[in-house]
Amino acid sequence: MDQTPPLTPMSLPALLARIEHEWETRGRIFDLVTARFWKPDPDVDLSFDFLGRRAATPIGPAAGPHSQMAQNIVLAWLGGSRLFELKTVQVLDDLDIARPCIDMQTVGYNIEWSQELTVSASLEEYVKAWMIIEMLRRWEPIADLVGREEDGGPGPHVFDMSVGYDLEGIRSDKVAGFIDAMADATDEIERLRSQIPEHGAFARFRDLDFPTAISDTITLSTFHGCPPDEIEAITKHLIDRHDIDVIVKLNPTLLGPERVAEIVHDTLGYGDVELVPSAFDDDLPFDRAITLIDELHRHALGAGHRFGIKLTNTLVVANTKGWMPEDTMYLSGAPLHVLATAVLERLAGALPGRLRIPGHDGDDADADAPGGGGDIMVSFSAGVNRGNVADTIAMGVRPASVCSDLLQPGGYGRLAPMLKALSSAVVEAGATDLDGFRSAGLDAARASGHRDSASAHLAAVTGPDLGDYHLDGNSKLPRSVDHALQMWGCVACNFCVTVCPNDAFFQVPTPDSLSAELEAAGVESPGRQQYLLLSELCNECGNCLTFCPEEGDPAIVKPRLYLDESRFEAATGPRFLLDLASDDGDGLGITATDGAGSEVTRLRTVLTSDGGLPLPTSSPD
Repeated sequence: MDQTPPLTPMSLPALLARIEHEWETRGRIFDLVTARFWKPDPDVDLSFDFLGRRAATPIGPAAGPHSQMAQNIVLAWLGGSRLFELKTVQVLDDLDIARPCIDMQTVGYNIEWSQELTVSASLEEYVKAWMIIEMLRRWEPIADLVGREEDGGPGPHVFDMSVGYDLEGIRSDKVAGFIDAMADATDEIERLRSQIPEHGAFARFRDLDFPTAISDTITLSTFHGCPPDEIEAITKHLIDRHDIDVIVKLNPTLLGPERVAEIVHDTLGYGDVELVPSAFDDDLPFDRAITLIDELHRHALGAGHRFGIKLTNTLVVANTKGWMPEDTMYLSGAPLHVLATAVLERLAGALPGRLRIPGHDGDDADADAPGGGGDIMVSFSAGVNRGNVADTIAMGVRPASVCSDLLQPGGYGRLAPMLKALSSAVVEAGATDLDGFRSAGLDAARASGHRDSASAHLAAVTGPDLGDYHLDGNSKLPRSVDHALQMWGCVACNFCVTVCPNDAFFQVPTPDSLSAELEAAGVESPGRQQYLLLSELCNECGNCLTFCPEEGDPAIVKPRLYLDESRFEAATGPRFLLDLASDDGDGLGITATDGAGSEVTRLRTVLTSDGGLPLPTSSPD
């Protein structure tokens, strides 16, 4: 395969055609089954205030692999996300990221840290996602599944930009232009509007009055080792130059090396996780963080803006596993959840009455604080899952964004159960909305002798019953079978489809004729389904390889389909180029390399069968 495969996003008409085709033939969208679509519960209000903007649910994808491409964001929206932390954009947009870059074998590690598209392509992806969501929320076929507009609809959603990593890059015309275009996307929307097909399911939306303010908030990604003065200068620049509300992402190193080691090694048992001393030397120290938060909060309020902090970035650790090709890697998942909770608990103690969490208003508010106390919003992203989402939200964070959990089997389909668990917790607390739920949580925390909900949650995740946070709860490897993965036929677990953040894999039922042919050819276990890869959407992150129970890499072994001839020619290994506009007598033009003869016949049988290729076999209008 390509050494450093570029992502090649699908065009807006191709994405809309794919939605229409999949809905008509399979009753799903981007492979997400309707049972995993989220519909608001009229009796439970999960909406929250994000820097003055309303979002209908408090969860969504973190800035990362699930918020880079249009179909990713749409999938998250269908699953119930209403706050989207878009993947970080920076001036260096021709990065060479080593592969594989994600390791979810147990907890979560990665070496992937920035956008893999150009800045202009990132803008287009975010605008395409915005437009598709606006169309889908009004699309009659799914109205009863996501909520009808006349009944309140799916509820409002918010796109939050993420930019990094230094002042020079953020001040560049490239990044500044991106921020300005996200705040007023009129030109980009009008350019893309003309691409909406004149015929078909979405034709009526060619005249839709799309909102043009796609995002007017920014989460500053300081990454690791960003100097405090640089963080301060960037934040003030964003507020002053772009007239925008800002959240600053902080690192778990705020706890210091001794406290981090105590939690990771002693409390949680991850003795094999090797900390990197220089990560603590280079990062923002706790005392300086307190003065920095105070200064930036005052500056934002003075400029008429809101300010927040995000907890936390990943933790830099030594790459002792050797599976990903870098000296260091970034820890996430369960242990990061405990670290981020510990950071919040410590900040709450050092900034009494200043954070917008339960217990930091009323009698506990700091009368001398700018804004009267309790108005520094806290965003949270660290090991959030179905089991802890309610306790996380009870701490008062807004939102709780998700990454590692969505890389597990089920993928975007894990969001709706997460929201159902939160709704159930709200009802069990005797509340009808998140404010009442948080108040009930604070009362319970104080009744148990804790200062606030953050202290109570920290005690729970570091106490005697550590459950899924301890190494013992995260040592089990993904299941495996002693069988070599084949191009045609497998155990049909569907993992490759759901664990891919880009929805690069798709499955179709095995046609009877193909099943008979494979069995006659001696192919073991032809399977009920066939799995194929849209190669332009694959960045070889390695997640499908991690979870495939058979021996082999699905991204290499399964049929690799290309729509772009230049990428097809540049790639290596067995692969197929599809010409959707041609008709060679069987309805589809296919060029094969190292996979001719019977492989092409089998592929054509699969792609032209009922349900087949999730794209039209002709060029979109």
